[in-house]
Amino acid sequence: MAPLPIALIQTRTPASPAAALAHVAPLIREAAAGGARLILTPEATNFLIRDRDAREAVLVADETDVVVGGLRDLARELGVWLLIGSAIVRSGHNGDDRAANRSLLIDDAGAVVATYDKLHVYDVDLPTGERWRESAAIRPGDGAVVADTPWGRLGLTICYDIRFPQLYRALAKAGAGMISVPAAFTVPTGEAHWETLLRARAIETGCWILAPAQAGLHEDGRRTWGRSTVVGPWGEVAARLDHDEPGVLFATLDFDAVTRARTAVPQLTHDRAFAGPQ
Repeated sequence: MAPLPIALIQTRTPASPAAALAHVAPLIREAAAGGARLILTPEATNFLIRDRDAREAVLVADETDVVVGGLRDLARELGVWLLIGSAIVRSGHNGDDRAANRSLLIDDAGAVVATYDKLHVYDVDLPTGERWRESAAIRPGDGAVVADTPWGRLGLTICYDIRFPQLYRALAKAGAGMISVPAAFTVPTGEAHWETLLRARAIETGCWILAPAQAGLHEDGRRTWGRSTVVGPWGEVAARLDHDEPGVLFATLDFDAVTRARTAVPQLTHDRAFAGPQ
């Protein structure tokens, strides 16, 4: 298979969908102009809002979301495949008023060809005093997703999912040669764990790991780590932005590298049943 030119978009998403679209669209245009055929944006591409009432005021279904609609139009105009790393949208589940944190894969005709709702939600009290309760606002998804693209199968994950290696193994065993990890990592966890986790998931799966990130100090007061990264199937960092400013990261994926890594270490074929610890 021919190498695939990609781009990761690093954003500092504003607190309104209209501003978010105005922020991300020029970066996507830059990526397409640079030759990228698959472009990926971070988690929460459509807005970042901590306040629940303010978030509720802009929350809509993905079919009517300003950013989702605008990026579908842009993918069609530019003739590129686009992964909205995630949009915060109404979940569509009766009786649950929480949102979904949803990845949407868009083809070069502007059609949504796959969606994935984040499985693992981030509830934590950090030593810095930061307190996050994602489960209060986000309904976790119910299943893993691998999507077909012209370049092979793409596994979909979001941010905190990176800490659950069993998900990544399942995606790889389902045929994924690349896995997306759009994120909005906090600074303490990003500094300590971001690159290590990305490289570990690549090594364990023999996949390309594609991790576009939110970056810097946001309007709602949160600060995110940035450092968007592409990791190769052998665990090497193939491309990285070494900062927390908005930008575009280009890389080229060689899918022969997936075959080489999995041939050298065929761990995906070596599972054995075992009794659990007592």
